[in-house]
Amino acid sequence: MTETASSAPPPSSLRRLVPRIFSRAARRDDVDKLLRTVRTHHPKGDLAIIERAYAVADKAHDGQKRQSGEPYITHPLAVAQILAELGLGPKAIAAALLHDTVEDTGYPLDELAADFGDEVAMLVDGVTKLDKVKYGDSAQAETVRKMIVAMSKDIRVLLIKLADRLHNARTWGFVPPHKAAKKATETLEIYAPLAHRLGIQAIKSELEDLSFAVMHPKLYAEIDSLVKQRTPQREQYVQNVIDAVDADLRELRVRGRVMGRPKQLYSVYQKMVVRGREFDDIYDLIGIRILVGTVRDCYAVLGAIHARWTPLPGRFKDYIATPKFNLYQSLHTTVIGPGGRTVEIQIRTNEMHQQAEFGVAAHWKYKERMAGGKTDAKAVDADMAWIAHISDWQAETADPGEFLDSLRFEIGAKEVYVFTPKGRVIGLPTGATPVDFAYAVHTEIGHRTMGAKVNGRLVPLESTLQSGDVVEVFTSKNPDAGPSQDWLGFVKSTRARNKIRGWFTKERREEAIEQGKDSIARAMRRQNLPLQRLMNQDSFTEVARQFHYEDVSALYAAVGEGHVSTQSVIEKVTALVSAEETNTGPIDIPVGRSRAPRGGDSGVLVRGAPDILVKLAKCCTPVPGDDIVGFVTRGSGVSVHRGDCTNVRSLKEDPDRLIDVEWAPTTKSVFLVQIQVEALDRSGLLSDVTRVLSEHHVNILSATVSTTNDRLALSKFVFEMGDTVHLDRVLNAVRRIDAVYDVYRVTSS
Repeated sequence: MTETASSAPPPSSLRRLVPRIFSRAARRDDVDKLLRTVRTHHPKGDLAIIERAYAVADKAHDGQKRQSGEPYITHPLAVAQILAELGLGPKAIAAALLHDTVEDTGYPLDELAADFGDEVAMLVDGVTKLDKVKYGDSAQAETVRKMIVAMSKDIRVLLIKLADRLHNARTWGFVPPHKAAKKATETLEIYAPLAHRLGIQAIKSELEDLSFAVMHPKLYAEIDSLVKQRTPQREQYVQNVIDAVDADLRELRVRGRVMGRPKQLYSVYQKMVVRGREFDDIYDLIGIRILVGTVRDCYAVLGAIHARWTPLPGRFKDYIATPKFNLYQSLHTTVIGPGGRTVEIQIRTNEMHQQAEFGVAAHWKYKERMAGGKTDAKAVDADMAWIAHISDWQAETADPGEFLDSLRFEIGAKEVYVFTPKGRVIGLPTGATPVDFAYAVHTEIGHRTMGAKVNGRLVPLESTLQSGDVVEVFTSKNPDAGPSQDWLGFVKSTRARNKIRGWFTKERREEAIEQGKDSIARAMRRQNLPLQRLMNQDSFTEVARQFHYEDVSALYAAVGEGHVSTQSVIEKVTALVSAEETNTGPIDIPVGRSRAPRGGDSGVLVRGAPDILVKLAKCCTPVPGDDIVGFVTRGSGVSVHRGDCTNVRSLKEDPDRLIDVEWAPTTKSVFLVQIQVEALDRSGLLSDVTRVLSEHHVNILSATVSTTNDRLALSKFVFEMGDTVHLDRVLNAVRRIDAVYDVYRVTSS
């Protein structure tokens, strides 16, 4: 197979591209360093329990090895160290050291409870995977479900789980690429958003960068290279801004620290993909952070900044007066700095900075100290009401896949909070409607909803709810009542959407299958497509798989219910059938008549018949140096293919027509070469590539260019070449173009 943008490089290449995922435990990461870190945050803490936990874990894991070849105990030690740096107390650190003992060794939970107490046992049990669920997405969903239930009792369960995932992510380079990619996807969808939701920026940023490195190593390396190239000029500008702000602080007589904000590679990538911005626009955006002593100083510094530089309208945010959902506090402003460049500035106190970096971990530590070493559960729950909300609805969701999808949506959504008539708070995504509210209360209430009141007034079901609204829904008493398909056009929550679709799938599946099949057939007739040839079971089975449906009936039902458009199915089926038919013979590369190879010979001799007509197959475009075979065609001489061409397999079914051929290129020989260029999309990319090809005297015959939703530009070029040694120089020149991360010759294999 030819390499694609999503294929994973071999481990040796990954070491070069992303060495961060090949981390090994250093000698200093021992129990002594761990104790010193804990003592820094908890001078009067019980360090003896940590030493006992380490001894038990070391003995239990004796003889076990990590896939990196290290002793297994290095993993719980590293997890404990991460949590110690977050400021967690001795019992949480002890639980971190023991978190894999119950699952991976013969150390039972009841014995652990007897040795270390119920609190440590509860934390360990909260992060222990369910042994009875062993495969598929169901296992992941059940693991997260158990974590949600446990963390609703104690937030430290989630902190241990996040630290566990972070250290595993640092060693993904030692596991098979397909497993690492699956874990990275899971991390980006679940764990990094959870860390963000809890305000733990330190863990969230590293999880995102490590996941990005595993999923797109070449893109990661390219963005890393682009960042390093521009670092010296940017640092000089940042220093000039810092010097100016320092002067303002001295004039105000405010003690504080001014620093540049580091650039996160995944954040740069997301801005390029999601917001469609150019790399230079993103990287030229300067970020400055100012840490001061008091809230009063924050506002004083803000005034000085606005007096020095012009603020951009609409870009000021006061998260001190109105903190974010994860307790984040800071002043944000954007100004036109020196030279007319945009500068983003954050102003916060040192305590706010701790909260921003460590989120609920810092907050939990503060509560623990205020309670004299005991967890102030009410205060933590009041601050993290979202966890209680998740815990409520997870109990209603029986299907593991649906639970995981709902969780992915919940942890990423911005919310509004509305009330039931009895005063219960319901969190809903921004833009939610009374129908979303009804399904959030209960599925059956959602199905039977027929009207709604908001703040005592009757409103349409598609009305948008605002925070603080009191919502009351009216339900039908008809036993056959059900949702309207129109609701799918305005509901915002994943839960409501899934429940509505589930109702139609269950109640009207047969009707939807027939509607979908008829819709596709009618559309094919309108477009004069060959109905019998296209509507074969095999092609539709493959298209159903591409749309992630289990069978053809599910695909028809999806079309009937409006989940999949008729035209998209027809396009995929047509492309699939065309590809199958094309694979039975040479692929016709679209070369205009005036651009055919100009008078050159094939450069191939047929042994025993030097004067016979020879043509190079266009399906695999062989060039000197390739292993080749000849095939006697009817009336067109000998067709020459690469030895690994996919079409050779079918040709071998007629061995009498195979013939020996060999390379004998002359100065007049001209060959077709096809290359693929993979790059981060940017303006001017195509013109740069064609310019470099022209500078190397390459005659381009055809080109196809496409851009994916992830801002990946894939370009294929077919051109003539006489001396194939020249190809390496061309590929190296294209590879040096800014934002190009790979270029290679394409063959049919």
